[in-house]
Amino acid sequence: MARSSSKDAQDLFRALWSAYAATPTNLKIIDLYVLFAVFTALIQVVYMALVGSFPFNSFLSGVLSCVGTAVLAVCLRIQVNKENKEFKDLAPERAFADFVLCNLVLHLVIMNFLG
Repeated sequence: MARSSSKDAQDLFRALWSAYAATPTNLKIIDLYVLFAVFTALIQVVYMALVGSFPFNSFLSGVLSCVGTAVLAVCLRIQVNKENKEFKDLAPERAFADFVLCNLVLHLVIMNFLG
């Protein structure tokens, strides 16, 4: 029984990997950016757990900045994806401009929160 579920998991992983291989390069770059932002947030959480969170607002600012950036990047990926019919009339340049503007607002709020 365990052997069957292991084979099923391997088949699933291969199917996901082959489907992701067909993903356009610009979406893969956005995916890497999202992974980087999430990984940076995780590093900050681990650092806070090991060292402490003396300036707690700085810790919150850093983590929320990473998580907010990742969320905005996921929104950009959804809008830029050609297979998504909901945003077919939205130009990729407009989606990127929205991403940049929202990041600017996010980081202005984060800088204000720092004090």
